[in-house]
Amino acid sequence: MDSAALLDLLGNENRRRILRLLARKPCYVTEISEYLGVSPKAVIDHLRKLEEAGLVESRTDQNRRKYFHIARNVRLEVHVSPYEFGAKSAYAASPNLDIKTCRYLSVEISDADSSQTTELAAELDRLQELENELSLAQRWAQGRLTEVLDQLSESLGTDGDGRLYAEILATVAADSYTPQEVSSRVDAPPAVVEEALDTLADQGVVREDDDGWVIVD
Repeated sequence: MDSAALLDLLGNENRRRILRLLARKPCYVTEISEYLGVSPKAVIDHLRKLEEAGLVESRTDQNRRKYFHIARNVRLEVHVSPYEFGAKSAYAASPNLDIKTCRYLSVEISDADSSQTTELAAELDRLQELENELSLAQRWAQGRLTEVLDQLSESLGTDGDGRLYAEILATVAADSYTPQEVSSRVDAPPAVVEEALDTLADQGVVREDDDGWVIVD
């Protein structure tokens, strides 16, 4: 599901409360209605929207009572900084993913496959700690990214458009791009980007070659 549509869907507090409840156990409409303190009709409407989004699904027991439960593991991330606003959603990675191929991540992986309850409980606790550590590392990386972009902006000495210049510079530092490509990556008008590149060139920071704009060595 599109991240923007998912944000809109989860903007409703009652839908978030429904998901929190279903994360604990499957429930039928009456249970959810009593938990939320809203009418069953309203609950059915929320569940319908969550089902259409693929977040919730239902099953019927032997007494023909319909139970709702969360259908899949979905992660939604929202990033807001002076340099970026974005949201992305993703399903859980396959268990077959080789996490050791991640360039900047070092994780000790256990290959043990055990059905013992105590060992599974210990593995659950370890994975929850790992999830918390990864979340902290992500927050640290985002903070450092903003700090570095601030330093780039300050070093350029541009007034008012410093953050745009820093973002353009960071883009050009990654690879050689034409003004049109830079414009697309920083989401700024081509004329503004071309003017900024000319200013950076006058400062001796970037130069234009046959492939596009690059950082001056």
